[in-house]
Amino acid sequence: MPTSPLKSQGQRSGTKDGVAMPAASPVSRATAAVPLKRQPGRARDALVAIAAEQFNTVGYYGTDSNRIARAAGYAPGTFYNHFPNKLAIFLEVYENWVTWEWQRVREAVTAGGDLAAIIRDLVRRVLDHHRKWRVFRASLRALSDTDPAVREARLVQRERQLRMMAELIALLGAPPSSKAEMAIVTYTVERACDAVADGDFQALGVSADDVVHYLETELMRLVRSA
Repeated sequence: MPTSPLKSQGQRSGTKDGVAMPAASPVSRATAAVPLKRQPGRARDALVAIAAEQFNTVGYYGTDSNRIARAAGYAPGTFYNHFPNKLAIFLEVYENWVTWEWQRVREAVTAGGDLAAIIRDLVRRVLDHHRKWRVFRASLRALSDTDPAVREARLVQRERQLRMMAELIALLGAPPSSKAEMAIVTYTVERACDAVADGDFQALGVSADDVVHYLETELMRLVRSA
């Protein structure tokens, strides 16, 4: 899987919020603009990075393969040397998105401290990730309702998330939780964070702090009851 980190709104290389992928660094627009014949090994990473920016700015339907290629500094035909269509690169961005989110979760767990502080940091990192990728997440949810390939990809990533959650619970020194418990908490956290990012709770007169406190309580219950 390509390891080019996304550069989202408010996210730049070298910041503490940026999530570094192993053996890779963020692809800047300046680097991405170098023609393929000069940077043959970086074309795919550049396309993914630019696609991520566009999906998180104008949404899935607001761009196309030609725009992605040109914005990355390549001829439109270069796109098809790496991806069969726009959906394929969208799904790669999604797979990367999950990786980066769970890297942030792992950072919170391995940072140390008492359990309450770890859970608090974890929830805020996840919420921040959803806020920064609100437009991308909206496209993902919409496509999941209409495209079987996207729905299947989400189920694959969900299984992956549950495996990672089991590993993190073990890192905390807690006994294993059931798959049902982990799935319920995962869906709850993800959908609540999306709703906070979209302003749905605010529209209902519910503060984000109250939502965060609820999610912290649910995660604490999961770990302690495991």
